[in-house]
Amino acid sequence: MGKIFNSILFMSEKRLLIITQKIDIDDPVLGFFHNWIYEFAKNFSGIVAICLERGDYNLPNNVKVLSLGKEKQKSRLKYLILFYKYIWQERKNYDSVFVHMNQEYILLSGLIWKILGKKIYMWRNHHSGSLLTDIASIFCDKVFCTSKYSYTAKYKKTILMPVGVNANFFKVMPTVERKPQSVLFLGRIAPSKNVDIFIETLGVLKKENIIFSADIYGDALPKDGDYLEKLKKRASELYLDEFLKFNIGVPNTKTPEVYNAHEIFINLSSSGMYDKTIFEAMACGCLTLVSNENLRGNIDNKMILDDRKVEEVYKKLSNLFLENGLEKKRLIEQNVDFARTQSLDALMLSLKQNIK
Repeated sequence: MGKIFNSILFMSEKRLLIITQKIDIDDPVLGFFHNWIYEFAKNFSGIVAICLERGDYNLPNNVKVLSLGKEKQKSRLKYLILFYKYIWQERKNYDSVFVHMNQEYILLSGLIWKILGKKIYMWRNHHSGSLLTDIASIFCDKVFCTSKYSYTAKYKKTILMPVGVNANFFKVMPTVERKPQSVLFLGRIAPSKNVDIFIETLGVLKKENIIFSADIYGDALPKDGDYLEKLKKRASELYLDEFLKFNIGVPNTKTPEVYNAHEIFINLSSSGMYDKTIFEAMACGCLTLVSNENLRGNIDNKMILDDRKVEEVYKKLSNLFLENGLEKKRLIEQNVDFARTQSLDALMLSLKQNIK
C-alpha cells in the first residue's frame, strides 16, 4: 500500500497523533496533506496518522498510518470501533492530537484525550460552522485556521496560520507553454465553489466576441453530481463547447503543469474558505482572480473581485485580458512573492511553535 523512506532527522521529542480524512498522494483534493504529514515527521519524533481512507503514500518510517477502512467499504459502525481501538492502543505513542478539518473526531473523543492528558489542536478553515464546532473547540488547546473570515476565527484560542503551499513544488515552469487568453478553474466541483458563476461569465465573454479558452479541472462528490450535470448542460446552452473543456480531477502532484499551462486562474470561493489552490496558482505564475477579502492589501485590487456576480467577474477578467505585458509581469511577480509567504515551511514553523 505504501512505500517507506529511510529514517530522517527530526527536531523534537514530541509525538503527535494526526487525524485526517484521507492519506493518498494521488488524491486531486486531499493529496496535499501527504506533504504535510511528511513535514510533520521532520519536526516530531513519532507520528501516528489515522485516516478514514488510505491510498498510496510515501512517508518516513517514524510515521505509522492507520486506516478506518473506507477504501474497503467498511460500515460506519466499524469505522467507529476502529477509531476507538486505535486511539486507545496507540495512547502511549502520542503526546498531542492534531485533527484536520473533521470536528467530529474531537466530539467523539475529546473527553477521552483530556482524561489521558493529551493536548488537542484542531485545524478548521471554513466559512460555516455550528454549535457542534463551538463544542469541539472547548476541548481544544488551540484552533488553527488561515482565514480571518473562517467560522473558527472568532475564538480567543484561534491562531491564524500560513496556508502551507510547497514552494519547491508549485513554481513557474519555463518548459511548459502558457496559452494566452486561457482561463482555469481547478478544484472540487460544488455549489460553494460557485462554478456556475464562472460558466456564466464565459458565456458573456463569448457573447462579446472575446477570444479565450477555458478549462475546468475537478470532480464532484456524489451529493453534487446533479450540480455538475447542470453545469455541463448550461455550458452547452451557452454554446461553449468549443471554448470550455471539462476535465476530471488530477493528482495534486500533476497540478503544477496544469497551472503553468494557463494564463489566468479564477477562484470564486467565499473569504471564509481561503482555498490552497489560490496560492498554488499564484506560485505557478498565473494571474489569479479571486473573490477573497483576505487578499485585500496583499495583492493588487485588480485581482480581487468586489462581489461574486457575473458582471463583476466579467469586468475584471476582460480587463486582465487587455493589460499590457509589463503590467501582467508586475502582477504575476507580486502574486509569486505573496505566495511564498504562505509556504509549507512557514506553516510548519508556526505549527511547531504552537503544538506543545
